[in-house]
Amino acid sequence: MSAAEPQPGLDTGRVERWLAANVDGLRPPVEFALISGGRSNLTFQITDAAGERRALRRPPLGGVLDSAHDMGREWRFISALAGTDVPVAPPLAFCEDASVTGAPFYVMGYVEGTVLADPESARRLDENARSRACESLVEVLVALHALDPHEVGLGPMVRSTGYAQRQLRRWLHQVRQTPVDHLPLLEEIHDLLIARAPEQRTGIVHGDYRPGNLSFGPDGTVRAVFDWELATSGDPLADLGYLVSTWQEPGDPAAGAPPAPSVVPGFASRAGLVDEYARLSGHDVTDVPYWVAFSQWRSACISVGVRARYLAGHMADDGYEVSARADHEVHLAETARRHLTRRSEP
Repeated sequence: MSAAEPQPGLDTGRVERWLAANVDGLRPPVEFALISGGRSNLTFQITDAAGERRALRRPPLGGVLDSAHDMGREWRFISALAGTDVPVAPPLAFCEDASVTGAPFYVMGYVEGTVLADPESARRLDENARSRACESLVEVLVALHALDPHEVGLGPMVRSTGYAQRQLRRWLHQVRQTPVDHLPLLEEIHDLLIARAPEQRTGIVHGDYRPGNLSFGPDGTVRAVFDWELATSGDPLADLGYLVSTWQEPGDPAAGAPPAPSVVPGFASRAGLVDEYARLSGHDVTDVPYWVAFSQWRSACISVGVRARYLAGHMADDGYEVSARADHEVHLAETARRHLTRRSEP
């Protein structure tokens, strides 16, 4: 698709001129293609006249929640992590001028690889590579959590208040901005999570760490971690809890969620991921069940916002099943409640 043809969220002519002036080595004209699969920020592949590919990220077209979809946040994190043991796409240029295409955006290098978004993508790796993918994603997560945010230039992002408390306050506020039938259930789980919040340490939290946000090489090694829009400072166990909460095993009930890549033979179990993280990091993982419940509740709240954007027509039609996702929100909240109730029992 050429720069002259329309793209959702891009004034392609103005963006092409900006790219030519700000991205080293880029040769216009540029072709743009929306990369499918994103249900939050929009990601485009941009290909220049020399055939070199790059990627551009910008916020969704409408229904943007307060404090969400911050391109500057993503840019700061990938810029800070470039050159560390955490693989990220090379940061190339950041545009904070919303007049160019209606919102800030940034450009990064294009990382070739397999994003494990579903079972079909997982089957592109052989069983040895699937096993290696499990090892590698834990290794990268441990490497991320070993970084001191101050030492990599993220000191201004460090918050003095507890991560769980901040997140619980933020997501409850945002879910209350959207009409939702199961708001009382979400409020009930919120109160349980507040009451049971553990002591927390401070590190870098990706916030959405799962195989669908990673690019893997043919041997299963992680090549890049994407989608840093939820990244912040906080207790690193939150990332492990989220990974476990999204990690399906064969035989798990679907409950409205699309099948995950981990249901394909060759992937580790949830317990195996936790054990490997504990072994490599040396950290106590006793509180992981709390963070699993926290992540299930937060995922339900995020889903409420995504569903609202679909219903308002702000998202592309990519087969998203609105009613099924509403059912899944209830399932996530009820599962979180069961986890929290079990943790309170002697």
